[in-house]
Amino acid sequence: MSAVPLPGAVPAAAPPAPPAFGLRLATGLTGVLLAVLVAGLNENITKVALADIRGAMGIARDDASWLVALYAAASVSAMAFAPWCSVTFSLRRLTAGAIIVCMAAGLLCPFAPNLSVLMILRVVQGVAGGALPPMLMTVALRFLPPNIKLYGLGGYALSATFGPSLGTPLAAFWTEYLGWQWAFWQVVPGSIVALLMVSWGLPQDPLRLERFRQFDWCGLLLGLPAISMLVVGMLQGERLAWFASPLICVLLGGGAVLLVLFFINEWSHPLPFFKLQLLSRRNLSHALLTLGGVLFVLLAVILIPSSYLAQVHAYRPLQTAPVMLMVALPQLIALPLVAAMCNLRAVDCRWVLAIGLGMLAVSCVLGARMSPDWIRTHFYLLQAVQIFAQPMAVIPLLLLATTGLAPQDGPFASAWFNTIKGMSAVVATGVLDALITRRNHFHSTVLSERLGNLQVGVDMAGMAQRMHAQVVTLTSSDLYLCVAAIALAMIVIIPILPTRVYPPRAA
Repeated sequence: MSAVPLPGAVPAAAPPAPPAFGLRLATGLTGVLLAVLVAGLNENITKVALADIRGAMGIARDDASWLVALYAAASVSAMAFAPWCSVTFSLRRLTAGAIIVCMAAGLLCPFAPNLSVLMILRVVQGVAGGALPPMLMTVALRFLPPNIKLYGLGGYALSATFGPSLGTPLAAFWTEYLGWQWAFWQVVPGSIVALLMVSWGLPQDPLRLERFRQFDWCGLLLGLPAISMLVVGMLQGERLAWFASPLICVLLGGGAVLLVLFFINEWSHPLPFFKLQLLSRRNLSHALLTLGGVLFVLLAVILIPSSYLAQVHAYRPLQTAPVMLMVALPQLIALPLVAAMCNLRAVDCRWVLAIGLGMLAVSCVLGARMSPDWIRTHFYLLQAVQIFAQPMAVIPLLLLATTGLAPQDGPFASAWFNTIKGMSAVVATGVLDALITRRNHFHSTVLSERLGNLQVGVDMAGMAQRMHAQVVTLTSSDLYLCVAAIALAMIVIIPILPTRVYPPRAA
């Protein structure tokens, strides 16, 4: 079954032929990459520095959780609809506008007079920041010559590997040395540079306002609340006891119903936000499915050591920073090397993906052997294994998802990939929070029963502290084993679903 064009439908014209790739386009692409990294760091840094921000601005813990949830909802929603807007208003206009708005909102956040204003500013910044990652993928697919296209997609992969790992070290630096305000202001210098590079480097496409004649109003009115409700429900679920809360029931149940209606609408709309017919491509479907699992793993291997060190040994972010930098900084070398390997026709990227997932599983199995005596240095070996494992688990997915796409399908693939990327990170956060709570309760109960017959006179304060350390350690070990199982499960489907692809080459 295929979509039937309606009378008067705006044709899905292919983008104009790209100009010759040179210094100007390279500058524009680098500017978009910088803007994406800055926006991603903005989200991660403000999460890590949230305790300092709450203390300085007098925000309660529950209220602060809404700051995170609303930002994420705005960001993921923007990822879904930004590709359509980039075709309508042009890549350069939309990218430059998003950079300006993200920078302005970040500049104003520390001056917010109350929580309501701060929430509005963060929602606006979330929309702007979420609109940028799809632009990077679209620019790479459209403007890069075939022989080096994979290197541009490797730059996009930095947003999934380099950016999240760098969030903790930078948050530690800003809060320890310059003040909590820089958790918001750090977007400004990079945004100014990115804006100049994008404004000069990207070509200016004409406006295509005729696309509004067939604007997908029904899709917008169904999809926007669906995505927002699901994101907020996942991020607030654990705090509000999931389905024991009427609010969570409405958010997750209502969001799921609206999402189904949204996809039904998108199937037959002549100018949709999402082209469901692309899912018939086995490699794209596999890439989207595996992407969710990979992001779960990447988020977990950042959360587990940082949370363990903070709870058991009272590490502040500055003390945890070396563990994160152990993975983050080498990505600048590892990513191009993995991209170069996948760019060889003799290399089957499916097995690069399998090896990368296997290395992630090995790292997690090693982590599952942890004890309460582990300190920062014990995690260095685990992090070292992930230096190449992370790009090997991401770059092949980009190659599988984008190879063979028609130029006019680039924005649709970008919408799919980035929305799944954003939604997967949210789902992973919700699932990890739930797992941590339940395993903590389980181990606390078991240890309490074993210690229930202790004689009077035992140092109960010291015992409680040691038991807490043991509970956190056992929970962290369980999480590592869970993550290893997910990585291994994704290896199992590689021989079944994706087909062999070759790196793009000029005709």
